[in-house]
This record gives sequence, structure tokens and C-alpha cells, in this order.
Amino acid sequence: MARAMAQSRIESRAEQLHPGTGRWLLVLVGVGVAFLLFTAFLAAVKSGVLFTEENLLYAALIFFAGAAVLYIGFGVTGAERDGRFATAATAIAFLLTTLAAGHRWYTAGHPPFSSIYEMLLSFVWTLAALTLLVEWRYHVRMIGTITLPLATLSVLLMQLMPASVRPLVPALQSTWLHIHVSLAMLAYAACALSFGLAMMFLIQDRVRTETFLAATSGLLATIYAGLATRFDPSGGLRVVAWDPANRQEIFFAEKTPLLVVIPSVGWLMFLVLASALVPLGLYAWAIWNREEKVLAWANRGFFVSTLLQAAALGIFVLRSGEGAYTSPQTEGLFATNLAASPFLLTGLVSGLFASLLYLLLLWRRPNLERMLPGAETLDRLTYKTIGIAFPLLTLMIAAGAYWANRTWGSYWSWDPKETWALITWMVYAGYLHMRITRGWRGRRAAYFAILGFAIVLFTFFGVTYLLPGLHAYA
Repeated sequence: MARAMAQSRIESRAEQLHPGTGRWLLVLVGVGVAFLLFTAFLAAVKSGVLFTEENLLYAALIFFAGAAVLYIGFGVTGAERDGRFATAATAIAFLLTTLAAGHRWYTAGHPPFSSIYEMLLSFVWTLAALTLLVEWRYHVRMIGTITLPLATLSVLLMQLMPASVRPLVPALQSTWLHIHVSLAMLAYAACALSFGLAMMFLIQDRVRTETFLAATSGLLATIYAGLATRFDPSGGLRVVAWDPANRQEIFFAEKTPLLVVIPSVGWLMFLVLASALVPLGLYAWAIWNREEKVLAWANRGFFVSTLLQAAALGIFVLRSGEGAYTSPQTEGLFATNLAASPFLLTGLVSGLFASLLYLLLLWRRPNLERMLPGAETLDRLTYKTIGIAFPLLTLMIAAGAYWANRTWGSYWSWDPKETWALITWMVYAGYLHMRITRGWRGRRAAYFAILGFAIVLFTFFGVTYLLPGLHAYA
């Protein structure tokens, strides 16, 4: 009872302290989006070419980012008009992505399935389509607060990847490529949707707000601990040099990258890491010692951490063009830019999005609970979504095995991508098994769905870059 009362007091106080946040946020985002669209239009006019894949995806990125923030603003204000603006921005972004995918298909002569860039394009298109479908069919507009940041991050990463159309390697010159990858993208998008629904279920099931603080702080600590490995003794941050003309990293020789040190940014990353660990430590102390007052300090610490993240992202963007090469003989050969480290930039943006979503929950949880469907409905929708994803995963693996036998003479070779696809399938099979045979409902099922999507992300990105194998081209 004491915990519930303390939580209620925190939420009420937050409700009073931030009444105008959403409106101001929407105004600022609107101005920012309009400015970026205008500059993109001027650049396209100057080049003399408007309808290009690059321009379409850039415009889609702007609308996806705008929609993501508009959805967060909708969660703050609860105004139906703001929600309609968010949906409209998503629909425009979906249309632009459709045009970009069609342009890619026409230019390449095959569906966009042959590289990680093209698969991200297909994933974003599918995720946006499913988001709009769930909004229209089940009236769960708040799903956009989770799916749209994922779409934004994916398009951002695409902007920083090699986008040139290359001839298909022999292994990819098969109709089974289209079948296998299209099934994978549909399945992964459905898994992302189930993740969002599971998170919303936990909110409606009255999981403590500070439990989300612990999870978000843990995610931030993981991101910035990874960045800390790139710390330079001079206080800068080491990144791999980037060739903007070809959109690719620069190497001296095989697996020997050309490193660039961005000055002063390393110390800032350490500071953000410490700021993420502080609220996590305060949360652990409060739970262990049952001191509710400490939780308020943990939330204040998290707010400070979010401000430091925004500062770190801004300084990284401003200073990314000031890098110094670690090898003197290469000085001045290439110019570094914002894309100097695609995954670093994506990590910074994803961490900031996660932090904003937690602050939205902290400040507006009562509003969110009123706007979301009931816990039972969200639990059922999560089950339905996984019920769609699992057969798609099954068909994906079966089609891939048949294709592998035709190409390599073996149905299964325990390639890292194959192995982790099987692990993903087993996790979701476990979810369905426990739900059907053991009657799992509620939190246990939601945690299972969240775990499944975490494994999907590792299968999609982690395996591709950390465990290369036969699927290295993907």
C-alpha cells in the first residue's frame, strides 16, 4: 500500500509539473520537420533531380522521425488531433518508402532483398504497414510510440550504408531468395509488433514504473559501455574512417581499419555511462532496502542522464567533421563526416529514444493507461501477432533449407545465421507451447515476447556483423 501511494504521489506531481510539454514539443518538431523538408527540396531542385531513391528515403526518414516524436507527443497530451497528425505522418512515410522500394526494384531489376540495406528497406515498409493496420483494425494508436522509433532507426542506418546496386552473387540468383527474405521480413516485423504490444501490456498490468527505469538504464549502460571501448587516451573517441562517396568504411588492409579520433567526445561518453549507472544503482538500493524516497532520486538522475545523452549526440554531430587520423601518412586523404560511425550514431539515437519513452511513461502514465486497450486485449493481440509470426518463421526456415540444398548441396550447415534463426524459432515455439499447454498468460508471456524480439535483433544485426558466415552478404 505504501509503495502504491508513493508511486501515485510521484505520478501526480509529474502530471502537475509538465502540462505544456507535449504542445511545445509538437511545435518544435513541426518547425524542425518543415525546415528539413525545405532544405531537402532545395538540394533536390539544385541537383535537377527530384525523384531519386536517396531523396525519397531522406524524406521518409524525416516523416518517420517526425511521426515518432508526434506519437510521443500524443502520449503526453492525449489529444486525438495530435494522434491523427502522427498517423498521417506515418502514412506519408509509408508512401515514400513504397516509392523508394519500387524505385529500387526497378533500378536493380529484382526485389530489394539482396543486402542488409535492401532488407532494412523491406523491413521498414512491412513495419509501417503493420503499424497502420493495427491502428485501423484494433484502434491501438499508441503502438506507434514503439514501432516508429524502430522504423526511424532503421532508415537512419540505411542512410549510412552502401546503397549502390550490385550484381547478384550466384547464390542469390534464385526465386527462392524472394520467397525466403520476404517471409523473414514479414516475420521480423510481426515480432517487432508483438514486442510493442507486450510492452504496453506490462504498462496496463501495473508493472512498476521504476522497473522500466531499471531496464532502460541497463540498455543505456550496455550501449555506452560498448562505446567506452573506443575511448582514446587523449580524451577523444576512436571511430573507423568513412568514405562518404562510396558509403563504406575505409581499411588499410583486410580487417585493418583506418581510425579517426573525434576530439573530446570520449570523455563525454564516459560521463553519460556514469549517469546511466547512477539511477540503476539507486533503483537497486531502493528495492533492496525498501526505501521509496530513493526512487524519486533515481528518476531525477535519469532525467539528468537524458539531458547528457542529448548533449552527447549534439556534440558528436558537431564535432564529427573534426576528426584527426591516427596514422600521419593518411592525414587529409578522406574527410570524415556525420556518418563516420553508422552504428555509433544509431546507438546514440536509439538510447535517446528509449529515454524519451521512459520519461513519457514517468510523466504521463495515467494518460497512457487511459488511452491503451485493456491488459486482456493487449495480451490477446500479442498472442495473435506471434501466432502470425511463428508460421512465417517456420516457412522462412523451410524455404531457406530448400534453397541451401539447391545452392550448396546441403539442407543445413549450422551457419551462424541459420543457428540463430533456429534459436529464434525455438523461443517463439516455446511461447506458443507454454501458452497453449500450460495456460501462460500475462507477464510471463509478455517477457517471453520481449526476449524473442531481442533475439530477432541479434539474428538480424549481431550475427551479420559479429558472426560472419555463409550469409555474410546479408
